[in-house]
Amino acid sequence: MHGHGQAECRYRMEVRATRERIPQIRRILAAHLRHWDLENHIAPVCRAVDELIANVVQHVPGDPTCVVELRWSGRRLSASVADRDPRMPRMTSSSPARGGLATVGRLSDSWGTCGTDEGKVIWFTRTVDRRGRVHGDSGPRATLPPVGAARRLPGSASAQFRAAIIPTVSSPSTTQPNQSHPLLPSATV
Repeated sequence: MHGHGQAECRYRMEVRATRERIPQIRRILAAHLRHWDLENHIAPVCRAVDELIANVVQHVPGDPTCVVELRWSGRRLSASVADRDPRMPRMTSSSPARGGLATVGRLSDSWGTCGTDEGKVIWFTRTVDRRGRVHGDSGPRATLPPVGAARRLPGSASAQFRAAIIPTVSSPSTTQPNQSHPLLPSATV
């Protein structure tokens, strides 16, 4: 494991979601995961993000711009996709073979969604042990949050998401939203 215990690693990019962009986004995320020594997580994280971006392409009317964010705390890997559509997603199938949120649930330890002033954010996490494996790799994954569990948060999606939704390792350098120290810069794709 890469020695990133002193500061949280973060990567954020704003992208216009299209089916043609999904492979490019996947390559960018894979490069960051490799840089953070998280090779074992490239396939599941990229697959889950692919599903979330495909959902933006399919279900968000108008402007398909979204923000994709990765965070690595040293124990927890988190990813999110925020878009400008306030409608909350619905799981239409519990079968990961059909894709969508069921696939995200299968590939993560936990996942959820929350409304923001700008739209919504859908996030998922993977808890990593000292050997780089996800806890509970052989067991069932996260399930759909209860109906009504989503809540609308004030403020920017990214700041509220970082501060309120994704669990982080508590330390002085990671508790302030503006204190994260990305190894690689944010981008607009």
